[in-house]
Amino acid sequence: MANREAPVSESKLQNPHLTSWVDELARLCKPDRVHWCDGSEGERQRLTALAVSSGVLLPLDPAQYPNSFLHRSNPNDVARSEQLTFICSKNQADAGPTNNWMSPAEAYAKLGKLFDGSMRGRTLYVIPYVMGPPGSEFAKVGVELTDSVYVALSMRLMTRMGSEALEALGSSADFNHGLHCTGDLSPERRFICHFPEDNAVWSFGSGYGGNALLGKKCLALRIASYLGRREGWLAEHMLILGAEDPEGRTTYVAAAFPSACGKTNFAMMVPPARFKGWKLWTVGDDIAWLHVRPDGKLWAVNPERGYFGVAPGTSLKSNPNAMKSVSHDALFTNVAMTKEGGVWWEGMDGDPPDELIDWQGRPWKKGSPEKAAQPNSRFTVAASNNPACSPHLDDPHGVPISALIFGGRRSSTVPLVLQSFNWAHGVFLGATMASETTAAAGGKLGELRRDPMAMRPFCGYNVGDYMQHWLDMQRRMVAPPKIFQVNWFRRDKEGALLWPGYGENMRVLKWIIDRVAGTLNARETPFGWVPHPGQLDLTGLDIAPERVEQAMAVRDDELRADLESLAPFFADLGDRLPEALSFQRHLLLSRAR
Repeated sequence: MANREAPVSESKLQNPHLTSWVDELARLCKPDRVHWCDGSEGERQRLTALAVSSGVLLPLDPAQYPNSFLHRSNPNDVARSEQLTFICSKNQADAGPTNNWMSPAEAYAKLGKLFDGSMRGRTLYVIPYVMGPPGSEFAKVGVELTDSVYVALSMRLMTRMGSEALEALGSSADFNHGLHCTGDLSPERRFICHFPEDNAVWSFGSGYGGNALLGKKCLALRIASYLGRREGWLAEHMLILGAEDPEGRTTYVAAAFPSACGKTNFAMMVPPARFKGWKLWTVGDDIAWLHVRPDGKLWAVNPERGYFGVAPGTSLKSNPNAMKSVSHDALFTNVAMTKEGGVWWEGMDGDPPDELIDWQGRPWKKGSPEKAAQPNSRFTVAASNNPACSPHLDDPHGVPISALIFGGRRSSTVPLVLQSFNWAHGVFLGATMASETTAAAGGKLGELRRDPMAMRPFCGYNVGDYMQHWLDMQRRMVAPPKIFQVNWFRRDKEGALLWPGYGENMRVLKWIIDRVAGTLNARETPFGWVPHPGQLDLTGLDIAPERVEQAMAVRDDELRADLESLAPFFADLGDRLPEALSFQRHLLLSRAR
């Protein structure tokens, strides 16, 4: 048996379900040491020193980025490995057409062989953590076993980790069983397997965030979405934002965008000068757990306590609050380093330096055709670093949601903003959302794929059943949120963006807030409600009215083609396709001339 370090008190290790499970998997992985993480500041300092001494982390210049570090991953391990991610449900049909499936027996056998002896010479870190606000009835406890000190340090930023998680667990056996090992990082031996019926995740061969920080996409979305359907709530790939008007009234919205499509920018948005007196509060930038409370309204909690954001494109123009957030106590992954010990990535403010050390540790010169930072490079920081962090981040009840927003990356077809006619129509808009693929997903960039509710890579069960669960949620609510669709990425014939985006998206958000409040009318089209001409507040914005009209245009021919292109996607769902969504498609097709 490996040596056990015990930084947490023995009284907190008396859960027999937990200790026997850890002992069982330690016998399988055969580490030299077992370290129980307590989440303390002293532990963070010790693990950071270990990571620096072993080359896992590179210290940044403390004058520029206090207490911040750079991590470089293997070049073959820089994004989600969707083709190697599996839902291991007992019945293949329950995984659905958008997931890879492997039987639980096959997965446990195949990965068991890989894990056998995989941690010899290494330390096994036991990471107890809580997803969700402390004391919340909606919180879920997980325990991750990993051989990665980078994961241990990242989980401390992203979750409520250590002693408080053990206290929340108590003597219960109800926790997510997570096992992770980097192995030799070979893609041929890389698997991310989810066992929804067992509340378990086994991940081997990757150190990338979404594959290795098992509380994030694995538990908080794939497993939680399955639990949500079973328990009557929703786990969604959504930001949570509070907009406080000058009179002190706050409206909360949740919004789904595929990765690298501006979700973090929207969550941390700073209103333009025109909106003096408005304040925007970030409750969450990536994941929302949505529950119906006794008042009949939909409430949201952010299960995370940190941000794992895409660095390229982040700047003082696009996301000033993110830039302030990463100014201290941050972990950067696969960004470039300046000679002075700072960080740099494409899209950062100002011209690139003449020389850099690129994301693979190689010399890089200005004008090089190679990217200095990996396109999916990341920053990891605590949510408390954000100047606009909501005071309700740790509210055990969460916040009441008045509007749900869906937004993909579309160069045509989808208007700047559109409101659904009703809940079923809104679910249709979210369920059929399409987006041009980005670096976060891997594979060919720019391809258009259907991404229901931005959950295609993260839904832990059959996506047809998931759509039906969304439809069924209406019956639980007295006052369902209004549903909207947005598109910041529509382009003109020359390929230029029609809408400036970033903080100017506040103008669209204001229209949404007014619609929710019932203080503003709208123009009815065959496909939804849109702003009347001149209704968006463009004061102080240097944009030609005709470009706004192009961004807002609802064109029958484009929408008909889009609706017709849904046929193969719906056919893939077979008898799991909700009848209400098939009806919505035919209804909208009948309106397109």
